[in-house]
Amino acid sequence: ANFSEQVVESFPSDISTGIYYGWACVGNGDVHKMVLSIGWNPFYKNIKKSVETHIIHTFKEDFYGEILSIVIVGYIRPEKNFDSLEALISAIQGDIEEAKRQLDLPEHLKLKEDNFFHLPEGKIVNNH
Repeated sequence: ANFSEQVVESFPSDISTGIYYGWACVGNGDVHKMVLSIGWNPFYKNIKKSVETHIIHTFKEDFYGEILSIVIVGYIRPEKNFDSLEALISAIQGDIEEAKRQLDLPEHLKLKEDNFFHLPEGKIVNNH
């Protein structure tokens, strides 16, 4: 789940590029573990900064146009380039496993239940 350029530009400029972990919620759905990449994705030679969310959950259908709410809990590693797609995939799999371990800690698990994720019905967020 990638954030739009407008959302990326609104992120605080002092957030370091790299890989983070936290919680994500689509619309008013369940809250799931996630891994977040902030940066230029050097392997793909992006010229624009991006914020890409990998929700650790299998969804039954696409959720384009839905509100994506995230809470960044911690930092895993800096952004870096890879020699091959296989090395990138291996690093992503390691990031996912690290996120799962960290988010199972009691101090991180409690954030899953935060009221931030429970939008009142009919609430308009950012004109949507």
